Amino acid sequence: MAGIPDFAFRQVERWCAERVPAAVRDQVRVRCARRGRSVTIVEQRPPWRSEPGAEWVEQKIAQLRLDETGTWSVRWADRDGRWLSYPGAPTAESPVPLLEEIDRNPNGVFWG
Repeated sequence: MAGIPDFAFRQVERWCAERVPAAVRDQVRVRCARRGRSVTIVEQRPPWRSEPGAEWVEQKIAQLRLDETGTWSVRWADRDGRWLSYPGAPTAESPVPLLEEIDRNPNGVFWG
């Protein structure tokens, strides 16, 4: 297994797109990017300054990882941007249950 399957990545992309109502997407976005065997989810806000070419500010939300056995796990980012194991985190055969866990956010680590 080389990387993240397209079908699984599309599930995460769809979940990200559904997080923010269309009416406020000029104020906040939730995006994802895959790299190797992980998918990183970030929240984006407009730049503080309205300079031409200024980029949106990103806040790491979660990272989904796919191991060699096809099992998914989830991590959260501390204030320094380091990925940490999620306390009591479930593992799953697809990203969907982990996305549901991020939505629930029982420990307050994802959506602060």
